[in-house]
Amino acid sequence: MKLSGLLFMALAPLSAHSADDLARWQQHARNVTLTRDTWGIPHIHGKTDADAVFGFLYAQAEDDFPRIELNYLNSLGRLAEVEGESALYSDLRMRLFIDEADLRAHYAASPAWLRALMDAWADGLNYYLHTHPAVKPRLLTRFEPWMALSFTEGSIGGDIESIALKPLEQFYGGRRVVQSEPPARPFTAEPGGSNGFAIAPQNTVNGRALLLINPHTTFYFRPEVHVASDEGLNAYGAVTWGQFFVYQGFNDRVGWMHTSGGGDTIDEYAETVVRTGDRVAYRYGDGERPFRVTALELPLKQGAGIARRPFTLYHSHHGPVIREENGRWISIRLMQNPIQALSQSWLRTKARNYAEFRRTMDLRTNSSNNTVYADADGTIAYFHGNFLPVRDPKFDWRKPVDGSDPATEWKGLHPVAETITLRNPPVGWIQNTNNWPFAAAGPDSPRRADYPYYAWGAPRYDAENPRGVNAVRVLTGRKDFTLDRLIAAAYDPYLAAFEQLLPPLFRAYDEAPAAPPLKARLAEPIATLRAWDRRSSTTSVATAVAHFWGQDLLDRSTDAARAKYMTVYDYIVTEISAEEKLAALERAVTKLERDFGTWRTPWGEINRFQRLSGNVKGEFDDAKPSLPIGFASGMWGSLAAFGATHQGGTKRIYGTRGNSFVAVVEFGPRVQAKSLLAGGVSGDPASPHFNDQAERYARGEFKDVLFYPEDIARHARRTYRPGDMRRVD
Repeated sequence: MKLSGLLFMALAPLSAHSADDLARWQQHARNVTLTRDTWGIPHIHGKTDADAVFGFLYAQAEDDFPRIELNYLNSLGRLAEVEGESALYSDLRMRLFIDEADLRAHYAASPAWLRALMDAWADGLNYYLHTHPAVKPRLLTRFEPWMALSFTEGSIGGDIESIALKPLEQFYGGRRVVQSEPPARPFTAEPGGSNGFAIAPQNTVNGRALLLINPHTTFYFRPEVHVASDEGLNAYGAVTWGQFFVYQGFNDRVGWMHTSGGGDTIDEYAETVVRTGDRVAYRYGDGERPFRVTALELPLKQGAGIARRPFTLYHSHHGPVIREENGRWISIRLMQNPIQALSQSWLRTKARNYAEFRRTMDLRTNSSNNTVYADADGTIAYFHGNFLPVRDPKFDWRKPVDGSDPATEWKGLHPVAETITLRNPPVGWIQNTNNWPFAAAGPDSPRRADYPYYAWGAPRYDAENPRGVNAVRVLTGRKDFTLDRLIAAAYDPYLAAFEQLLPPLFRAYDEAPAAPPLKARLAEPIATLRAWDRRSSTTSVATAVAHFWGQDLLDRSTDAARAKYMTVYDYIVTEISAEEKLAALERAVTKLERDFGTWRTPWGEINRFQRLSGNVKGEFDDAKPSLPIGFASGMWGSLAAFGATHQGGTKRIYGTRGNSFVAVVEFGPRVQAKSLLAGGVSGDPASPHFNDQAERYARGEFKDVLFYPEDIARHARRTYRPGDMRRVD
């Protein structure tokens, strides 16, 4: 049995910095200028790319070091050391794939230019801690360059987080629970994902391409930044805390927006276990192969100290075992190429045209995202995913395949040309809302019959969704787009899901017997919904009624519905009885009356934005100030998504995810852009930039992006070097 990873957790606290460290940090700092504008947005300029990365991470740490540390505690599988038992199996999930020795080896094998960036990444964070001794990390007192390879895409956990924790715990926690299918779970109230629109020059007033960048994430998950260097870097947009590349954004020539989705990139293999004494193997072809068996101890916080929990991990050649099902062990295979993944994430930010951007796509390591693209040459494009293994299509890859059959092996990767892509469709627009790609450009969309189903059939993104329906509606037939009109389209309040959901409710009401008191009680709410134009607003009563009615039905639906129906909406319409649809409306009306005194309560009185602490799901308080929000859940088709729920016993619902960073960009001889951020760029409640964009956010009122040096200088509030808060003239 191989012993691995026992030293991985022994890194905190690490030794103090050396004189060489300090000299190197100070040299970086002398080569960096950091400017904070009116909104506190950091504009970082470095002499080299590495200098810029150094300043970039220093500035991020100024704004929210705790969130940076949290992201790396998660990506390194060390969260249980500060959060205890509750994080133990999420750590185990990460540690099935992440190993310090492997990451160090990958770092050593990285090209020199990438190592320089990783070195600067660690230096920027360590210099921040050195110059801010009052900041006390929860665990990570020193960052090492190799750690950057643990987190190479913009989504925390990435593909790994698709692995369910409960079956993992049942397998590795000593309990063998045989399951024929994953446990059912309720549909969430707010789907994850994002919106991306690209508008071709023929559809714009100024004859220039436009791009909408609209990630739907947990609030405060990505700050707004601008980072540049004398080596050609000049990127603006959203970065996930602790990463050194702009994840969704633009430079002066090209822009890119990632939306969650893509093809089916993860496969599960059902391994037939063969035990001979202490030997554990699995069948493969005409023979057997031994599982790779690894001993691991995971530290976890227990009281005031640290306990250690031993595990024995199993890997087939396909990947780690993640659960047991019907007597077979299920292993999982997914993309693991951190050097190329981090390279691709960085290199696309420096692309100058479509050809250069397309070359970064040939690295094929963007495994969980689609890409919507636009540039100053007028090109618009779409890539449905990027990493796509070649498989035998006779197998159903949406389920575990037989791990003993060599025919189920991956056969390399599809070249980008074989994946689902678009470039300059005649219709003049492209959209993606985490839906399937067959509506990406209206009549000019890719054809489903031209691709193997796994090229587009990733679970959760294998169908149209109400946001996609609305996106096609707002983009079709338009030739008059400007930045402001693109914003208006992106904030169109139409809730397309209720086009499907409400007619069956109305039929149920019309066909119900006239005598029961329920029909009389629901007469006015039904009339309100019939008269509704399906548009949300702060003054709309119908939006509130429809939301709580729909939410009631969602809470009674589970993923098991997807076995029969493509979407949860189909399930609600078809499987939920007329009587239950009416009962759900009565419960919604009762809830509104109980919580607000009348069911005739406008949506804006209920749906609120409030930021009281740096925690996304921190304290919410009905008695404290909050702002009305007119847009609604993406579940109902709201393009400007606002995922709001009751928090800690509140009667009002408060948003925690959805529209976070939003930007619109016009490419031309001189790039123009507008942006908006939920709350503000700082995670510190004492900062003036903690909540200074909140009122604009509530109104959908964008600010001008400051991109060029002269514009930044006019709106500069502070210019300094890392470690030196004195102004730089």
